Amino acid sequence: MAIAKEFRYKGKTLEELKEMEVREFAKLTPSRTRRSLLRQSQIIEVFIKRCKKKQAKGKALKTQSRELVIVPHFLNWTILVHNGKEFIPVRIRPEMLGRRLGEFSLTRTSIKHSAPGIGATRGSAAMSVK
Repeated sequence: MAIAKEFRYKGKTLEELKEMEVREFAKLTPSRTRRSLLRQSQIIEVFIKRCKKKQAKGKALKTQSRELVIVPHFLNWTILVHNGKEFIPVRIRPEMLGRRLGEFSLTRTSIKHSAPGIGATRGSAAMSVK
């Protein structure tokens, strides 16, 4: 019988990570992420407080700050991240720790072209618009 492997981030379990403060978690991340976390630590803590208040009221968690680094406090939250046009729901999972919110809310979508429009080719240039 296969036993599910427990998730660990840099040797720490999820329970240990959730008890950490933002500055403690920053010590476990790579240098560029650590720098961002240390600079944004107050912003992230304010965001966490605001989200907890909104969750208590049953409101959706929306943000336009795509540069926020995902910390253990965000685990199992669904955050609506703005992609420039609309808010995309992002469910935070343990594998996302240390990444940025914007990485999971893509700003560009794939375009599926259909047939060319009237006037797009030489043969259709003489067609009537009606």
